[in-house]
Amino acid sequence: MTHVMSSTPEPLSRRGALLAGTAALATGLGLAGSTAAAVPVPERSPSPLPALTPAQRAGRCVIHSYPGLTPPAALMDAIKEGRTAGVIFFAENIESLSQIGDVVRAMNEAHASGPGTAPLLLMTDQEGGKVRRLPGEPVMSAKDVGASTERESKAESTGSAAGLNLAGVGMNVNLAPVLDVHRTTGDFADRYGRSYSKDPETVGTCGSAFITAQQNVGVAATAKHFPGLGPAAADQNTDLGPVTLTTSASTLRGVDEMPYRAAISAGTKLVMLSWAVYRALDAGRPAGLSPTVVGALRNRLGFTGVTITDALEAKALAAYGSTARRAVLAAAAGMDLLLCSARDVTQGEEAATALAEALEDGTLDPAVFEAGAARVDALRAGVRRV
Repeated sequence: MTHVMSSTPEPLSRRGALLAGTAALATGLGLAGSTAAAVPVPERSPSPLPALTPAQRAGRCVIHSYPGLTPPAALMDAIKEGRTAGVIFFAENIESLSQIGDVVRAMNEAHASGPGTAPLLLMTDQEGGKVRRLPGEPVMSAKDVGASTERESKAESTGSAAGLNLAGVGMNVNLAPVLDVHRTTGDFADRYGRSYSKDPETVGTCGSAFITAQQNVGVAATAKHFPGLGPAAADQNTDLGPVTLTTSASTLRGVDEMPYRAAISAGTKLVMLSWAVYRALDAGRPAGLSPTVVGALRNRLGFTGVTITDALEAKALAAYGSTARRAVLAAAAGMDLLLCSARDVTQGEEAATALAEALEDGTLDPAVFEAGAARVDALRAGVRRV
């Protein structure tokens, strides 16, 4: 996500009580491949799975959102019926850690009563500094981490703190860290303290440390916003309108992509693509709608994890019509997971319906769609339900 919203930290007494036993909780949320200690899981004999309905097949690639503190019945029905991959939470959904923990438990109970077997993906933006949806850690911003004399250890501690905070309420995906290499003081990536540095090596080192520490406590990390919003000026916000960046291909590859190479080497589970247009890479489409840019991430950088869109309702996509059309274009470009974050359950339903119809009429290549859905399924299989 490219927009920001601050949170006010909870009193330490409440936070301390809620995070008691975080080591055990983190173990219970361990990701496959994590170096955190794992709780042995009894092997079960495989049983045949029922055939997916068109709505379930499409919903595997959609993340829903909702307004206010209480999830509406329509969202709980989608969860129970296996028509969504998961939910993104914003500050307006969160009154306290205990309240959102109760919401997450209710969602998991609804999911457990339905046909789904893989856990839901439950996520938020907990970058640190000004961009925190949950109260509490990490309080330190990426900018402050990058400016520290102990930047790598600070990045590691903030990554661990972010992971423990999310795991403490049952979430398992963080849409962080930001890997944008900013250019000037006060530009888009710097103004809210979201960029670690102007130096790509520092960004890569800090981002990788954050990713590793966070995933070691059981919360999947998301490197964003590929191929980088560092060149964007202060007023170039894809949430608010179209953004075109004229950075050369050599600079994008030598500067802006460098942190992503480090993040991929560190094993980041997800990469979020930008909605900016990169004229040197694909002058016709935003990165997240461009098979060329997604292909570069896959083929040139070697990323094999889950690609996730930025907010599907972003005004940068105004020229691309409805949610339905945007969803199909993103999936056709190679985006695995579609982020419907307008705080309106019908947005997610519209996206899923459009995917189902596009698969039915041949607009979407079923093989390409299933490859992306399989990556999402693998991510879900690697996290644990609380």
